[in-house]
Amino acid sequence: MKKAVACAAAALAFTASCAAAPSEAPVPPKPTPVPVAMPITTSARPAPPPCGQAAAACVSLSRLEAWLMRDRKVVRGPVPVKPGSADEPTPVGMFHVVWKDREHTSSEFGMPMPNSVFFAPGGIAFHEGSLEVSSHGCVHLSPENSAAFFDGLAKGDVVEVVA
Repeated sequence: MKKAVACAAAALAFTASCAAAPSEAPVPPKPTPVPVAMPITTSARPAPPPCGQAAAACVSLSRLEAWLMRDRKVVRGPVPVKPGSADEPTPVGMFHVVWKDREHTSSEFGMPMPNSVFFAPGGIAFHEGSLEVSSHGCVHLSPENSAAFFDGLAKGDVVEVVA
């Protein structure tokens, strides 16, 4: 019986300690949020080509950029270009592709002009060339872009060059 009383006393003490405990555990304080620098993203698209709707190729001399167009949509560009110098400028206006030569060599300067697409009087063409050194009126493109313009333009296509 002493054992039963001792067990009952222990049970009562346990129940009393449980009853004295709060019904919910204490909630720890929430950490203060630290502001995180988020990268700024923009959905800004490049400015549209400054040429008319008939252009299959567009060149902006002031922006040093060119676009290859098909059905009034940009298929390549803007891509960097290096046009003629102030002494030998690339002519401004609307032209048509006259002829193309993948492995052309300049008869005037004896220099290779890979992927040449001739579009203006005086032998003015798109072709592979330095993007650092001005041409003699032609429009220099990188090797990849000159190949794309060569493949993307056909005889008779409109080339528009704007200031």
